[in-house]
Amino acid sequence: MAVHAQDPISRAGVVSQLRARPEVTLEDWAEGANEAPEILLLVADTVDDEVLRLLRYIQRSTTARTVLVVTEIDEQRLANAAECGVAGILRRSAATPEHLVDVIGAVAQGAGHLPPDLIGTLLGEVARLQSKVLGPRGLHFSGLSEREVNVMRLVAEGHDTSEIAHRLAYSERTIKNALHSVMTRLQLRNRSHAVAYVLRQGLI
Repeated sequence: MAVHAQDPISRAGVVSQLRARPEVTLEDWAEGANEAPEILLLVADTVDDEVLRLLRYIQRSTTARTVLVVTEIDEQRLANAAECGVAGILRRSAATPEHLVDVIGAVAQGAGHLPPDLIGTLLGEVARLQSKVLGPRGLHFSGLSEREVNVMRLVAEGHDTSEIAHRLAYSERTIKNALHSVMTRLQLRNRSHAVAYVLRQGLI
């Protein structure tokens, strides 16, 4: 893993905490490097424009999972960080060596981490986006519309196009269009592949 900070003193402090931990192997990393480590730990005062730019760069150009250590974070900055693919967030005030190592380990295993008080904030933001933004457009966080979810659920249950059309009170053409849209958008080969994908991803 590597540590990146907005100032050299912050970076030196975190590196000195982690260098003595045998669970962590530290590497050097700089923006523009050809390769990135598995975990990038970013230290910042807050999630400002520069931090967001760096997070988007990491998300776009590397496979690294990002842990963000911040002094302060509010609802909007939390949402912004989540949109940029941050896997873990903790406040500087809670960033003891033990806690840092625990969070890094969890993120390396594919888990995420948020301070407990931010979990409710994030869930509230998800609910707000669903009701105010996605819902009115007939969409869900899965990327499937309500109609597509219903169609895929019935396909998974083994119903053919005519049965699905009858059950949902749509034309067969509408059902075929919904299936085609899902398979094209998600780059799926056929109905079986589509069913396997949506079940595996928990979309239905």
